[in-house]
Amino acid sequence: MNIKAPASRLAETPASIFAVMTKLALDNNAINLSQGFPDFNCDDALIEIVRKYMRDGYNQYAPMPGVPRLKQGISDKINSLYGMLIDPDKEITITAGATQALFSIITSFVLPGDEVIIFEPAYDSYLPSIQAMGGIVRPLPLHPPDFSINWESFERTISSTTKMVIINTPHNPCGSLLSSDDLKKMAAYSNKHGFLILSDEVYEHIVFDGITHKSMLSHFDDCPNLLTVFSFGKTYHTTGWKVGYVVARPELTTAFRNIHQFTVFAVNTPVQYAYADFIEEKERYLTLSSFYQQKRDLLLEHLKGSAFRFTPSQGTYFQILDYSDLTNIHDFAFAKLLVTKYGIAVIPLSPFYSKGSDLSIIRICFAKKEETLMQGIERLLDAASDLQKGSTNR
Repeated sequence: MNIKAPASRLAETPASIFAVMTKLALDNNAINLSQGFPDFNCDDALIEIVRKYMRDGYNQYAPMPGVPRLKQGISDKINSLYGMLIDPDKEITITAGATQALFSIITSFVLPGDEVIIFEPAYDSYLPSIQAMGGIVRPLPLHPPDFSINWESFERTISSTTKMVIINTPHNPCGSLLSSDDLKKMAAYSNKHGFLILSDEVYEHIVFDGITHKSMLSHFDDCPNLLTVFSFGKTYHTTGWKVGYVVARPELTTAFRNIHQFTVFAVNTPVQYAYADFIEEKERYLTLSSFYQQKRDLLLEHLKGSAFRFTPSQGTYFQILDYSDLTNIHDFAFAKLLVTKYGIAVIPLSPFYSKGSDLSIIRICFAKKEETLMQGIERLLDAASDLQKGSTNR
């Protein structure tokens, strides 16, 4: 008996490229440098603190906006890093990870027919979230090698129906950063045209080469239409715990919480209390940049002199590689070749574009143990060597 599925939102949306490549990695017993998570554990001390709160009975619903002590810790951190005074009760909301935060923000504000400008390549949850709400995506390309914003093109794209602009710094997948001047321009455009800014800053503590992260929060006082998203998972190597937070003015926070309360209501209670303890130890996040820069530098040192071309990532734990000197095959075909023939899983860049891309670029995640990275590097170099010889047989 054939039963036709009822009409639904995003019915034509394909499976996430992360799910596709992770399955291929498992099927081929490959080194997985595709999906963005560490293959090492978080700090044992953090696990013990969670256990302590679980044993002490902190196992029921947390307050809907989040545990007060954690929100106070976040407020203190923002003041210390960015010089902004944030009201922990009215302007900070704890979320079930950054992706839930992004979706709930878009759900809160994007109505059918509203236009949302995104910069591509873009994190893959932006576009379907906008489309699910009936919004219209207006993509603007970021061009290699620096993937910077073309402000003339941006100004031409703004219209009377532009409801929101989504920015991402440090940028996934490119590893690029927005400058203070970029943020100042974005705030000025928002104030002039009245659109919301959704600033995705989940990699705020992973910035390299002595550069400091420039947060949109530096314009919190002079840009009222701002919502900024952060993640504990990226900071404390706990992506599976799915805890993040949103910072916004009280009127925006109220509108966001109207949706948030009916999606997750409250977030993992003992984990919130544990993070409240951990966030007081500043060195745990202030040393993250040097920790990941060592891994980036290890990767790039061994790829130096190969046919892979690259500009060193400025932030995140991702590095993009241009393979155009090796082959002209599509990036997904190249990624599939790497995983099936060479046992190394990477992410092609084209799924980060609303209409695909003809760029010969892949993304590598270097948030891995040294031995994992070295095995991955060896397999990448094997593939490059074979392709240069005109053979893909191992």
